[in-house]
Amino acid sequence: MSHTHVSVLLAETIEGLAIKPNGIYIDGTFGRGGHTEAILKHLNADGKILAIDKDPHAIAAGKKKFAEDPRILFYQGSFAEMATAAQTLFNKPVDGVLLDLGVSSPQLDDATRGFSFKADGPLDMRMNFNAGMSAAEWLNQAKQEDIAKVLWEYGEEKFSRRIAQAIVEARVNEPFTRTQQLANLIAKTIPKFDQHKHPATRSFQAIRIYINQELQDLETGLKAAIETLAMGGRLVVISFHSLEDRIVKQFMNTLAKGNEVLRKLPLSEEQLGIRLRLIGKAIKPSEKELAHNVRARSAILRIGEKIR
Repeated sequence: MSHTHVSVLLAETIEGLAIKPNGIYIDGTFGRGGHTEAILKHLNADGKILAIDKDPHAIAAGKKKFAEDPRILFYQGSFAEMATAAQTLFNKPVDGVLLDLGVSSPQLDDATRGFSFKADGPLDMRMNFNAGMSAAEWLNQAKQEDIAKVLWEYGEEKFSRRIAQAIVEARVNEPFTRTQQLANLIAKTIPKFDQHKHPATRSFQAIRIYINQELQDLETGLKAAIETLAMGGRLVVISFHSLEDRIVKQFMNTLAKGNEVLRKLPLSEEQLGIRLRLIGKAIKPSEKELAHNVRARSAILRIGEKIR
């Protein structure tokens, strides 16, 4: 099945990267290659881009789509591993890193991946479906308190304990295997306050984030990006919910302002640990973009430039 993906904040991303024609760039979340394709248009024959994605389907589609372009290299894995991958492939710092966080439209729209409850499918949720534990496997063996903790911390689900209890009680008679099975249980378990949001939305998000270690990868990946960037290199990050954006914002602010405890002392920027210059304020999609792509509604883009 063919699934389309509309790249969010595309023009703003390209402007934020300040692309050098002969530069080296990393797209840490390749997806279906929308951002990568736009970057390639600004590179000459000497420019390079490393496309990273956990999803084997994304990498396979990318290799097919860009088979004739020697400027693009592929790496299947997490962007948390970008420092090692870039060192092996380029052996030099890179000029820009892009992270477009979350799950892509092809993953959401493909019922066989189990990311969404809009169509019934296997309760999988793994971005790399060849590795790790599926959502169903975890839900069928996890402790009730662990399920509640994941739903609360990663989904900010106020009924996390009630849902966790219902899951543990239901799996005794029928182990979880399908997305609709879980979504229906959650819908019956908690009050439906928001008419525009399915009761299972937060829980599905939380379980997906946990299964794919998305926030841990983000924290590691941001550090890897700074170490991988050349002086003057740009870090561009697009996040889609508060947990992601909070991590990105705090990371960039800390590197831009330095050690908070030492700020009042007469120390140099280097002594304070200042390594990044913030480029503008956080950027959100325009009304025009939102009219064409509803999935962009929660996107926030932040840009930083490495200065040390």
